Amino acid sequence: MDDSQREVLEIFKRTGALLEGHFVLRSGLHSGHFFQCARVCEQLDAVERLASLLVPKLRGLEFSTVLAPAMGGLVIGQELARQTKSRYLFAEKQNDVLVMRRGFTLTPGEKVLIAEDVLTRGGRARECIDIVKAAGGVPVAVAMLVDRSANESRFDIPAISLLELSFPTYEADQLPPELAAIPAHKPGS
Repeated sequence: MDDSQREVLEIFKRTGALLEGHFVLRSGLHSGHFFQCARVCEQLDAVERLASLLVPKLRGLEFSTVLAPAMGGLVIGQELARQTKSRYLFAEKQNDVLVMRRGFTLTPGEKVLIAEDVLTRGGRARECIDIVKAAGGVPVAVAMLVDRSANESRFDIPAISLLELSFPTYEADQLPPELAAIPAHKPGS
């Protein structure tokens, strides 16, 4: 782990965003660890710092718009857009599917960066990629704070993270005894 990754991990710990216990993740998997990025987002100086560490990793990418899925990607997406002087859009759930609403549109060929907080399986990022393509835009990369997918989430565009930290995840019927002994919580993203 390099100094930048240690700093990111320390920010998550300091803000109470890295939780330990028994959690049901958005993906439906269970884990003994949970990244509650909303806790980081309470501290805008921490969000600003995390984005400032992520922006250099985006060098060489051309984009004019940042698209973030609600809820988790909202704050980091907005801060990435601010720091890169890009337009900012978000996708939100409608009938259990992410969509762009509120009059948001993309122009054909518009280059879009997808911003996410924590990625486990990549479902919301894939939905955003599909939204961009369906609107005629060009998704250029997925930028995230934490990749906990253990490199299992693959996209047809680059995936860039500040921290790759994979805690074990389990299907509900395959919990280890020590995790099964703790009541499960679903804290939300």
